Order: sequence, then structure tokens, then C-alpha cells
Amino acid sequence: MNPVTTALRAGRSRGLIELRQSFTNGADLVSHFVWPGLMVAVLFFMRDASFGSGGLLLGTLALPGVLGMNAAFGMIGMSQQLTADREDGTLLRAKATPHGMPAYLTGKVISVSGVLLADLAIFLLPATLIVEGLRTGPGAWPTLAWVLALGMAATLPLGAIMGSVFTSVRAQGLLQLPVFAVVGISGVFYPITALPGWVQGVAQVFPVYWMGLGMRSALLPDAAVAVEIGASWRPLETAGVLTAWAALGLLLAPVVLRRMARRESGSRVAARRDRALRRVG
Repeated sequence: MNPVTTALRAGRSRGLIELRQSFTNGADLVSHFVWPGLMVAVLFFMRDASFGSGGLLLGTLALPGVLGMNAAFGMIGMSQQLTADREDGTLLRAKATPHGMPAYLTGKVISVSGVLLADLAIFLLPATLIVEGLRTGPGAWPTLAWVLALGMAATLPLGAIMGSVFTSVRAQGLLQLPVFAVVGISGVFYPITALPGWVQGVAQVFPVYWMGLGMRSALLPDAAVAVEIGASWRPLETAGVLTAWAALGLLLAPVVLRRMARRESGSRVAARRDRALRRVG
């Protein structure tokens, strides 16, 4: 059998098993509802606040941005899982198995993507009942689909790279600080045009802003474009920036992961486990 086919089949099986476990384990199941629930609560309290003199509701403007932010957080999930598997030796066992690393990464992409899509649905369904003025007809879904697909392609490889850099789950937690900083300037909860010009420039470098913009273009009425930069949804720029990030991540991730896997050994895993036990003790 073709080695690539073997790796893909093994990865698919691994990913589906991890996905099923994520929704049958009690603690994991609760976590799937906590974060979406918090975001729905935030939108509930924002639902009647208006932005500017155009009559647009702040909750309506924020919902697609929150959706894009949650999708971008898939890179944190990917990074956390890679770091945890590296620390407990799962990655080393995958390395020792024929075609183990491609199968491992395929499984991670499937499980992280599946969890991400489920969490987005858990958030979106009640949020659309709370927030008024959204465009949820058939015309919105194709745009939402290509933005989400490109956004995941842009962010999941970055998560794999970040997970290869950190050697412990504790150290990996530091990653969330700059990610939240980027989210804070990306126009998720408030239109980016209300921020200083230099902040707008910085935000447009990262994929989080473009994922939010693309989702706003899918779900918001045409009048909402007035609060965007240049009063335009900029679909070509959105596709271009997300594609560029996806290409960069897909080029760098295999190189970084191969280098990380080559450095893994039983002694390194044992040393990390000892350090973790000392911290617990």
C-alpha cells in the first residue's frame, strides 16, 4: 500500500478517535460549552448598544468578529496538544512508528478542526437568536465557508510551529498573552476604525483581523461596511493575506516539526517528566 495512503488512513482513524473522546469525556465536554457560553453572554449584554449614528448595534458588529477570533484560536488548541504530547512522550512514540509523524499530524488536524467547528456551531446557534440584524440567508454561507477554510489553513500550521517551540505545557501558556494582545487590536469587539491608525496597521499584519473581516462581510448587512477601513469588505485582500499566511505556515511547519522530532529522545521525555513531577510536588 502507498505510504502516503497508509499515513492518511491511520491519521484519519486517530483524529476521529480523539474527536469522539473529546465529546464523551466529561471535563472536555464542559469546556466545549464554557467559552462559547461566555461569548454569548458578552453579546447578550452588548446587544442593545449602538455604534455611531448609523443605527448599527454593537452586538451585531461584534458577533462575526468573535466568530473569527474563535476560529483563530484553533492555533492555540493545536499548539497546546502538540506541546502536551511532546511532554508526555506521545510524540516520541509516533516518531518510532512507521509513517507515524504524518499520521500523527493528520490526526491532529482532523481532531482540532472538528473540535473547532463544533465549538463555532455551539456559539453561533444561540448567538444568532440573541443578536438582531444578521444576514443568515443562503448567500452568507459560501463566504463564511471559504473564510473559515482559509483561516484554519492560515492558523493551524502556525499552531503546530508554536507547539514545536515550547517544551512544556507551562511554558506554552505564555503563548496566549501575545495572541490575546493581537485579538484585542483586531476589531473583534469594537470596530477597528475607532483605534489609532498605527494600531490598525499592526492588526492588518495578522490573520485574526482578516478572518473577522471576512466573517463580517458574510454575516453583516451592506450598511455595516461603512465602519470598515476604506468602507470596503476587501474580499481580495482577505483571501490574499490568509493565503499568504497559509503558504508560510505550510512551508515552515514541516521543517520545524522534523527538526523537533529529530531532537526527541527517551532521555529528554524522562527529564521533562521529572521536572513536571517536581513542580507538582
